[in-house]
Amino acid sequence: MKHVLESQQFDSKTIQKIFAIANALGRDRSLPFKGKIMATLFYEPSTRTRFSFESAMIKLGGNVISTENAGAFSSAAKGETLEDTIRVVSQYADVIVLRHYEKGVSERAAAVSSVPIINAGDGTGQHPTQALLDLYTIKKELGKTEGIRIAFVGDLKNGRTARSLAYLLGKYKHSQMFFISPAQLRIGEDIKAYLDHHAILYQELRSWDSVLGSIDVLYQTRIQKERFKTMREYNKYEGRYVIGLQEAKAMKKNAIIMHPLPRIDEISPEVDALPQAVYFKQAKYGLLVRMALLKFLLS
Repeated sequence: MKHVLESQQFDSKTIQKIFAIANALGRDRSLPFKGKIMATLFYEPSTRTRFSFESAMIKLGGNVISTENAGAFSSAAKGETLEDTIRVVSQYADVIVLRHYEKGVSERAAAVSSVPIINAGDGTGQHPTQALLDLYTIKKELGKTEGIRIAFVGDLKNGRTARSLAYLLGKYKHSQMFFISPAQLRIGEDIKAYLDHHAILYQELRSWDSVLGSIDVLYQTRIQKERFKTMREYNKYEGRYVIGLQEAKAMKKNAIIMHPLPRIDEISPEVDALPQAVYFKQAKYGLLVRMALLKFLLS
């Protein structure tokens, strides 16, 4: 595996290897990437993903060159094509972490790059490293990856994190998925076709009332304001699904609430102190997984 572009690339053996590296990182004090450079090339805003990758590289002994707003502060502002930017940056770095607002851009970058490209989110496409850290969170918190009953909630049409995790969980036996969203924001047909091909049970719902007490994971997502053409359209869906104490207490005691963050108002702050809330732990797990992924790609 040279590039990380989509969740479908990962088979269960590769995932197991990456997770084993992540588990060992607490005991491993080596700095294997001394002298190596990672470029974080972000055309779309990010805090967690960019800092997580940069922290991961630094903790492994490497260095980082970065631009947070590549559309404005790179040669793209002068009209340079993405392909030319990648051709140049790949001469300076050993790996490029790319986030872009257009779906499919990571594949274009990989086609011309001389170093590994890691897709850190491409528009409404995918976010494969988020899916890896989400699966790792499930493994650490629930002790398993098979037989997971998970409800994805919110903007499933535009939410690349939900799409990516659904692809990844589709590789595991006896998974069952519930896609809870307004009709206009339902999960894509490509995901459903993939799940059908892998004989994974799923159901599309408009409310979580019938499944809240039986699921293992509630994967909450925000309604993504930046994906709507007008505020009027966004306001039709904002605040549709909000997890409060009542909803959290209706869940099983060992169930978990996840969120890729940032959250807006879809999880009440009072839920943060409950044992089901693991969305801030996801950030910690994400650092370990991205360290492990870099070691897997570059070692």
